[in-house]
Amino acid sequence: MRTIVQKFGGTSVGSIERIQHVANTVIRAYEEGMSIVTVVSAMGHHTDELVDLAKQINPDANKREMDMLLSTGEQVSISLLAMAIQAKGYKAISLTGWQAGVQTESIHSNARINHIDTTRIQQFLNEDYIVIVAGFQGISSENEITTLGRGGSDTTAVALAAALKAERCDIYTDVTGVYTTDPRMVKAASKLSYVSYDEMLELAALGAGVLHPRAVEFAKNYQIKLQVRSSQIDEIGTFIGEDIEMEQQTVVRGIAFESDITRMTLNGLFNRVDLLPSIFTLLAREGIDVDIIIHSVTSDNLVNLSFSINSVSMIHAIKLLEDNKEQLGYVSIDVEGELAKVSIVGSGMVSNPGVAAKMFQYLGEQGITIKMVSTSEIKVSTVISKTDLEKAVHALHSSFELDSISKLQVVEK
Repeated sequence: MRTIVQKFGGTSVGSIERIQHVANTVIRAYEEGMSIVTVVSAMGHHTDELVDLAKQINPDANKREMDMLLSTGEQVSISLLAMAIQAKGYKAISLTGWQAGVQTESIHSNARINHIDTTRIQQFLNEDYIVIVAGFQGISSENEITTLGRGGSDTTAVALAAALKAERCDIYTDVTGVYTTDPRMVKAASKLSYVSYDEMLELAALGAGVLHPRAVEFAKNYQIKLQVRSSQIDEIGTFIGEDIEMEQQTVVRGIAFESDITRMTLNGLFNRVDLLPSIFTLLAREGIDVDIIIHSVTSDNLVNLSFSINSVSMIHAIKLLEDNKEQLGYVSIDVEGELAKVSIVGSGMVSNPGVAAKMFQYLGEQGITIKMVSTSEIKVSTVISKTDLEKAVHALHSSFELDSISKLQVVEK
């Protein structure tokens, strides 16, 4: 029998009514003759509530105990969903991450999956059970409960699909698929019928919140076909898979953005070979993600180094750099906040030169100043003033003719 893995996020199971709706969705797929494994997140804001409780008890609680606490959120939702399915006359069983055989690294709060022993899940599938698995969690080789960090439930679902050799993995969200940009900002945004793995990786990494990059990367590595679809509306979503061929080539497929970017500049650095490793290793060890980097050498052979980070990390980054000023050897730090990042993504850029120039032209026509630029084969990112964000997204969406992209016919290679 064909197997499908489904994943439902916290908003999808945020109330009893929504859990009943999810139960009906799962049963409908089961009635179509599929073997069903359903991965569920914690209900609504339950994880945030658990974090708040922990802070009241101990603001500096260690990561092991936080994993013990946070993993209970998914246990609530999987058991309630199993009960709802059972109440409708179907066989269902809930499994925590460790009961489902999800084995991880011995790292708390951000573990990676090493292996999944599907023996127990397969046994229940063979007995016609609908199997409900807790996302976001697993167990280490030391028998310690671990959690997988941001996007953990997406990653759990894709990893299970790979281990079970599932036909596909359906990610149910509060939107009907992947759009050319956020439809809450641009009303003319179109739902894409198909997106390549590489395009989705870039979109996810650049701010599109539909899927976590780790899950997309896992799907690409194991060639798991994904579908992003609505948990509330019964319609076909967006399929994510190998590259596509289009009857009408669209160079840009989507626009992603982040609204809380800070640019930091270290001035007067000595131009030495270990300069970049010393700075960025220091930041990486503290979990500060650096994005766009600009390295410029002055006339007196000193270096000014600019880089962008998420504004949430700004205070931490400043303190870290100031504490290590003597070791790093810079003269001063300039900080510019209230910035945003806007990116265009499309695999068609590989064979179409001049896309970046068009992007700069379109932004310039709106009087938008570009402060930083980063490119890859299939994306161009610009850092601009946060006050220009909405205007930039609207201008690029219209200028690259994305309003009607969903009308194009696409064929999987």
